[in-house]
Amino acid sequence: LNMKLSWLMICAEILFLNPVTADCNVTSQTVTCDESGKKLHTIPINLCQSVTKLSLKNNTITLNDNDKKVLQRLTNLTELYLNENVITVLYNNSFCNLAKLKILDISKNYITTVHQAAFAGLNQLSKLNLFHNHITQLDSDVFTSIKSLTVLNLQDNLLKSFHIKSSFKLITIVLAGNPWNCSCDLLDLQKWLTTFNVTMENENNTVCAFPNTQKIISIRTAVIQTTDCGLKKKSLETTVTSTSANKLKSFASLTFLSPSNNVTGNNGTRAELPLLGKSWTFLGGVLGFVLSTTLLIFTAIKCPTWYRYLISYRHRRLEENDSEMFEQEFSADMNSFPIVSGTNDENSIVIFEKTHALVPEEDGFIEDKYIDTHGIPEN
Repeated sequence: LNMKLSWLMICAEILFLNPVTADCNVTSQTVTCDESGKKLHTIPINLCQSVTKLSLKNNTITLNDNDKKVLQRLTNLTELYLNENVITVLYNNSFCNLAKLKILDISKNYITTVHQAAFAGLNQLSKLNLFHNHITQLDSDVFTSIKSLTVLNLQDNLLKSFHIKSSFKLITIVLAGNPWNCSCDLLDLQKWLTTFNVTMENENNTVCAFPNTQKIISIRTAVIQTTDCGLKKKSLETTVTSTSANKLKSFASLTFLSPSNNVTGNNGTRAELPLLGKSWTFLGGVLGFVLSTTLLIFTAIKCPTWYRYLISYRHRRLEENDSEMFEQEFSADMNSFPIVSGTNDENSIVIFEKTHALVPEEDGFIEDKYIDTHGIPEN
């Protein structure tokens, strides 16, 4: 009794210091602010730590970082009602310190996204209400951390499919009011409902919205062609494999041609690069041309004697065989001259001597003037 009186005095002091909660109904363990006329934009910061039930219905709370810090101090909470507020996103670890919480009501908000670890730390949560939100996609991994969850309400959202795992166990689930697509994407949910015999409330209203042939049929009993699902799955795997291979080729090409993957053009878009095979051929040709040209230039500069030998002309002495060949060629040339009639042998000899005199004297031999040519007998 003394303990309760002390808590009441503490709460009274908090109310006096924090007039925001003046419109709330506060007891030692319960705080109800659902009749405050939407005056609360945030969760009151001076709430008693002993509070076990907190109702903040019909306000404009967004569950921001400050709200999460306030909730982390209320470790004794077992019931939390945030319905009819303006929450749009449930971020990771939004309720991480509420290990004793058993009931969480976030219905009638504007929630579109639920992060994977949004409900982390809620080890004793048994009832979760997400009724009437704008959730379009939800995976069962979001609820894997809630080991004690038995009731889940997802009614009146925008869910078309719900990929659920066999390890996820519930007693009751509410799925009505969603535009369910009774195709291969819903096969996991249908098998889970049948295998674990989960109670689905409002089953008559939990019907297919697509395709047209399955309308007004319960999602539990809707006929889904598993053979088509197998073909679609193989086609999807093939598409994913080919897409991954193309991405690997493109990545290899980008890595080879540029050290940085952030290659952009003048307009800020990624520049298109050639494929890896063509670039190899082009690069090989360029490298071969550059190396061969460099080698030739280097050889010409460092070793100039090789082209001097080829370009320059070198004189050499005539050998005996060369002189005989020269006489034979000269005789043949002389025979080509026309024979003048009425001439004798002396004239012929004179013509020969004159013709022979026309041969260039620079033949590589030096005439020795001291040799006596008069003593040589004439033929």
